[in-house]
Amino acid sequence: MKKILFALFLLTGLGAVAQESNEPAPAAKGVSYGQAAAAGATVVSIDKLESSMPGGQSYTGVVEGKVKEVCQTMGCWMKLERADGTQVMVKMKDHAFFLPKNIVGHTVQVAGTAEVKEETEAKRRHYAEDAGKSKAEIAKIKGSVKEIQLQAAGVVVVD
Repeated sequence: MKKILFALFLLTGLGAVAQESNEPAPAAKGVSYGQAAAAGATVVSIDKLESSMPGGQSYTGVVEGKVKEVCQTMGCWMKLERADGTQVMVKMKDHAFFLPKNIVGHTVQVAGTAEVKEETEAKRRHYAEDAGKSKAEIAKIKGSVKEIQLQAAGVVVVD
C-alpha cells in the first residue's frame, strides 16, 4: 500500500512539473503574440495615430511604438509612449493572449482598433497597481480621462 501511495505521489509530482507553462515567450525581435497583421498592412507611428482618427473616429490597422509599461500581473495590457511623453493604452482583445514582462523598452507593431474612450478613476488606479506603482503615485490619480485606446488582436516585436 505504501508503495502504491508513493508511486501515486511521484506521478502526481512529475505531472505537475511536465505541465505546459502559460508564460508568454520572452520579448525578442520577430516574436509575435496573438493574431498576425494582414500581409501588406500599412503601419502608422504611435505619434501619427491621432491624426489618423479625424473627428475621433476609430482606426483599424497596425500601429508602431515603443513599450513604456506593461501589466506586471498578467501581461494583459501595455502602454506605448509618444514623443511628447504621453502614453497610449493597449489592451489585449478578449484577453486572448498575454505579453511578457520584459517587453518594456522594445518597439512593437500592434494590429488592432484604436478608439477614443473614457477611462474611470477606478480603472486608472487599477492599471497603476498592475504596473507596480507606489501607493503615493496611485493616490495622485484623480478623475476620469478621455484617451485613445487600442484593442490589440496581435503584437509583434520589431526590435
